Amino acid sequence: MQQRRLLLISGNFSPELNGIGKYNGEMIQWLATRGYDCTVVTTYPYYPQWKVQEPYRRCRFIYTRETLVNTGEGKITVYRCPQYVPGKPSGAQRMLQDFSFSLSAGWKVIQLLFHRRYDFVIVVAPSFQLGLLGVLYKKFRQTTFLYHIQDLQVDAAKDLGMIKAGWLLKALFATERFILQQADIVSSIAEGMIRKIKAKFNGEVLLFPNWVDITSFYPMDNRVALKEAFGFRGSDRIVLYSGALGEKQGLESILQAAKTLQTEQGWTFLICGTGPYRMRLQEQANAWRLSNVHFIPLQPEAKFNSFLNMADLHLVIQKSNAGDLVMPSKLTTIMAVGGLAIITANGGTGLHELVQLHRNGVLVNADDPDALTAAISRWGQEEATEICRNARRYAENHLAVDYIMSNFESEVNRRL
Repeated sequence: MQQRRLLLISGNFSPELNGIGKYNGEMIQWLATRGYDCTVVTTYPYYPQWKVQEPYRRCRFIYTRETLVNTGEGKITVYRCPQYVPGKPSGAQRMLQDFSFSLSAGWKVIQLLFHRRYDFVIVVAPSFQLGLLGVLYKKFRQTTFLYHIQDLQVDAAKDLGMIKAGWLLKALFATERFILQQADIVSSIAEGMIRKIKAKFNGEVLLFPNWVDITSFYPMDNRVALKEAFGFRGSDRIVLYSGALGEKQGLESILQAAKTLQTEQGWTFLICGTGPYRMRLQEQANAWRLSNVHFIPLQPEAKFNSFLNMADLHLVIQKSNAGDLVMPSKLTTIMAVGGLAIITANGGTGLHELVQLHRNGVLVNADDPDALTAAISRWGQEEATEICRNARRYAENHLAVDYIMSNFESEVNRRL
């Protein structure tokens, strides 16, 4: 059988350790180990720090090419393109960032038009307009174009008030609809998002959820010892939020819960991660003199399983108007370790339906700080063995990387 050649276009890729870059990297590694010849057009790793990371900083203004080592018969070639990275991203700065990468990546894709043809071109959104590059390659080289949507970027910008100009939103939605109509295969990560995408165009949308490595993330015993190993008291009730710190999460509700529970002994709130809103959250915590809130950096991969197992409660926070625009990737690792997740999701969203069906987490209405505080207070003391067992079982049965990637590969081949 002739080796299949694949081109991925995305603004995020390895070695980013979370978010879209993590999943793109793992997807390409999985395909390469099965013999695919993979080429990636991306930029330099910057997320979630919003700063290009070492050792790439010295070459962040130029194009570079690298070949990644893998254990299979395929190979991975990565073209990294320069882009503008805002230190404190606003809506306008994010648009400028997306535009700068679209231009630099576009030039590289034009060059690749004159190379040996790829059998597939996969574009991962956001940024949504990168789909135009997929359309370009498809039209010139008569290949299969797969458009995978991790985040409904334009919907989020509208609902969160980041873009208010009606004419601009109309143009962006029209561009998105054109891309969807031109794609041979459209996929997304959650049923709720699929419903929204289907309302935009007359076509099928394939479910391609995010996954988790259930061998690297698993339940551990002796939480008291784990807490002490990380410098906390064994008696502390640790409430953990670990992930990106951005506008769509509505993380101020964590501080409000910590403020309410500060008079009770033993509560420790950990906010782990980086992002554009970390400083704002720290300023608010300082203004309220919250001694039970600690801001800590992202933990190294080697310690992350132990770190997650240390927490008594995990928080998965979203604003109500982002309820079906994203499926929180952090929830997959929480389920893999059998963690007890308190999830803000309103009825009717895909996330609410999933958790309610499988009883693998605690649901709280979004944008209701009092309800969140009550849930933390209750489940920080109540037995939740069955919920935790259900979470791990769901990860084993539905979120394993081999299971998801094998199904996805089969579904794509069936549609060709």
